[in-house]
Amino acid sequence: MLLVLELDVADLAATRFAISPLSETTRAMLLLARPSPPAVNLPWVRWARAQLDRRPLRMPRVWPLVVNGLPVYPEFLVPAPAVRAPGLDAELARMRATPAEAVRASLRRVFGDHPWPDTATELFERPAESLAEIAAELAECHERLIMPHWERIRPVLEADIAYRSQLLAGGGARSLFSDLHPDLCWSGGTLTLTDTDEGPSRFRVMLGPDGVVLMPSVLNWPLVSLSKATSSQTTLLYPARGTATVWESLDAACGAAASGSLEDLLGAARARLLVALRSPATTTVLARRFGVTASAISQHLAVLHRGGLVDRERSGRRVLYQASELGLALLDQALLTSGLRPGS
Repeated sequence: MLLVLELDVADLAATRFAISPLSETTRAMLLLARPSPPAVNLPWVRWARAQLDRRPLRMPRVWPLVVNGLPVYPEFLVPAPAVRAPGLDAELARMRATPAEAVRASLRRVFGDHPWPDTATELFERPAESLAEIAAELAECHERLIMPHWERIRPVLEADIAYRSQLLAGGGARSLFSDLHPDLCWSGGTLTLTDTDEGPSRFRVMLGPDGVVLMPSVLNWPLVSLSKATSSQTTLLYPARGTATVWESLDAACGAAASGSLEDLLGAARARLLVALRSPATTTVLARRFGVTASAISQHLAVLHRGGLVDRERSGRRVLYQASELGLALLDQALLTSGLRPGS
């Protein structure tokens, strides 16, 4: 499906950036539900699942709305932020204030003829009370799973906005949109997004009032998500630059333990390299990180790739390497051998 969003001069003038802790919270839920999470955010997924194993988090109302097996979830759960960097309480208050008819219209759009979860039916029948209960669940989810890392997540989002703002100032909308995501294309006042969802070959997005809110995301990486219809402003969620750096400190202790356990099997250099490749990286980046030549890194990568421990994929002119499923399983086993739990 090709999503088409037409922006006139007034829409472009109103388009702005924002950071949304509420959006990161709902994206965290979707990330936890994925059977094969992206490698970049895998350190967080392992940490979060370990936390939930120790103390489960009950979300009987909001989980079926967000993790619903459909391409979208009700957009009123994450209204467009009113300011550049709202607090979670302000976002939840804005969500709770969604008019009843807007709630019902969104539920009809999302679930339509599909089976409705009980929580959606109850929300349709008593919006105000249900929204308050949903807000409480989202607040607890954010406190448990996002807040411990927010001081690392937020600077990455802020840095991304600073970078994009420079692109906009230097090259206008064309420069900005062409750099957000490979699936986005800007031409002649029209923004198009190649979407994997089933549906008509071309879908015209219902633009909300007052332009588009561009929101960098760590936990939605590497996807781009555009609200197809909304009762607030249209939002476009895109992957933040530098997402992998968020989890470096979270990964450090486990990485050191796994590396130590693997050294006898792979050798010190290749063990450290495999640990580093839990997040994708290029040969150049790895060489700079370990202070060796790119040719030395390439030789080690070739051995790991032949052994099935590392995958490689071309992205434009770059080749990205990352630990394969077999490599990740070996790292997990090394952690268990060292006495640590994967994700601990």
